[in-house]
Amino acid sequence: MDATKGMEIGDNLSEDDKLRMTSMIDQLQVRDSLRMYNSLVERCFMQCIDNFRRKTLDKQEESCVRVCAEKYLKHSMRVSLRFTELNQGSMTPD
Repeated sequence: MDATKGMEIGDNLSEDDKLRMTSMIDQLQVRDSLRMYNSLVERCFMQCIDNFRRKTLDKQEESCVRVCAEKYLKHSMRVSLRFTELNQGSMTPD
């Protein structure tokens, strides 16, 4: 058996490299979260808001935005779970 198979990816990195990698991963996660949020806002706004008569949403717009956001978040969570399942499946030893 290969001795490196049991090692984690970052096990052979220096502490400074591990910190840099952790920082980069954190930045990527923040960027992806902001992208998802911006995409959600844009999609639901375009789908649900059709005029600017008032400062607040009317009941129909509010309901539409709520349903849109719930669908978007459920879809994103499902995609994430599926990606995790596929990723874990590819990590199994041959």
